[in-house]
Amino acid sequence: MKIMQVTVQVGQAETTSTEVLVLTHCDGEAVAKQNAALLDQALGGSLSKLVQSKEFEGKANEVLLYHTHGRVPAKRLVLVGLGKKSEVTIETIRQAMGSAAKRVRQAKVESYSVMLPAVTPDGMSSLEVAQAMVEGAILGSYQFTVYRSEPASGQDVAEMKILVPQKDQLRQVTEGVRRGVATAEATVFVRDLCNHPSNVLTPTRVADEAKAVAKAEKISIKILEQKDMELLGMGALLGVARGSQEPPKFIILEYNGSKKKDERPVVLVGKTITFDTGGISLKPAENMEHMKADMTGGAEVLASIRAAARLKLPLRLISILPVAENMPGGRAMKPGDIVTTLSGKTVEVQNTDAEGRLILADGLAYAMRYKPAALIDIATLTGACVVALGQFAIGMFGTDQALKEQVRKSGQKAGERVWEMPLWEEYFEQLKSDVADMRNIGGRGGGMITAALFLSKFVGDCPWVHLDIASTDWSERERAYIPKGPTGIGTRLLLQYLIDRSL
Repeated sequence: MKIMQVTVQVGQAETTSTEVLVLTHCDGEAVAKQNAALLDQALGGSLSKLVQSKEFEGKANEVLLYHTHGRVPAKRLVLVGLGKKSEVTIETIRQAMGSAAKRVRQAKVESYSVMLPAVTPDGMSSLEVAQAMVEGAILGSYQFTVYRSEPASGQDVAEMKILVPQKDQLRQVTEGVRRGVATAEATVFVRDLCNHPSNVLTPTRVADEAKAVAKAEKISIKILEQKDMELLGMGALLGVARGSQEPPKFIILEYNGSKKKDERPVVLVGKTITFDTGGISLKPAENMEHMKADMTGGAEVLASIRAAARLKLPLRLISILPVAENMPGGRAMKPGDIVTTLSGKTVEVQNTDAEGRLILADGLAYAMRYKPAALIDIATLTGACVVALGQFAIGMFGTDQALKEQVRKSGQKAGERVWEMPLWEEYFEQLKSDVADMRNIGGRGGGMITAALFLSKFVGDCPWVHLDIASTDWSERERAYIPKGPTGIGTRLLLQYLIDRSL
């Protein structure tokens, strides 16, 4: 998908010439109190009549297309609801822009304009509002059409203009647009990678994508091949990869925008299983096609470092992607096998479908070599997360209260919320093995917790947060700016955390 260009200019609703003008409206409010009073006057009170007749009420994500018939410079209006004025949040603005973008695309226009909302949440700057607007608009326009022989319905919109009423708002709104484009672009990149089928997006293709990112953004890259992993002793990652014809990869990317010498880095580690059959512990056939997106975590840490470089964030960032395909085969790892991880700890593999924590064990142990100031791993790790949290929250665990709070706040801003779960040592009883240091599953009870506790054994005393995105990475239905299929949720959370840390 080609990302539309977003610009900012000073303008008023009643004088702006455009194919489509998007206006926000709050439920129960008079048009005169919004930013369209003079426009309504020029249209003979038509907008007020639409509201009074309840043809358009302004409920959250309600959308109406209105033809102006030449009475004002804008050819068409798209009215989009924000819900009750007292309940408007940065997320309702983001969703409204996603809903409006879909309607604009159906109108088959090349460009449109949108007024900065007159009603915004208390304490929110125009920078934050503009960032949310851009994210919603770009992500709401998302389509994946690479493998379709017929053209998609509607066309990609080339340009969106944000209109601000006053010149003194230009600077903040322009910076918000810059951030919004970067975060939305990163999410689109993740969605695209996750939508590619696993016969295309192999571990080798992931490595090629990482090389392209490194070259374009002047980021340093190191790729460990199978022989390198064998020399290092990455027995967990190699064990997972054994059943596949596709060779595993271990990718390390480093961006340094810090002006401080010897600054300790933020390290991101993402689970990158390009397809997960479950291995010998084979998954059920139903919905197994979703497992092409089991590399979402890796795609997100790759997209995050690309965006950090594009935003020129003043920090040192390392992204690590342990990449493999989990397949059954004559050489595949079997239940009961014991693997020796990079850390030296041994693991009895009681279920080969609990492979994500194995590759992350080696990824986290490698990350510790950088003495991270903060270590965050992100992974489609457990079905238990889906059971516990449904589709609207990311499961969060961690060892550092300050880091957890930073991640929580960034998630709230991004509209990608986290919910903390306990990381209590008592749960480790379920992971004790008779023949190794630990086993890779702990039974049905507390499955998300035992998986996180397993990972905690590979991070030492470093400030660490684990994000389980298995509940949010795939959507069964289309929402305001979330498509059906891979969502890319987690990407903007990571980026917002990096932005907030840089301020």
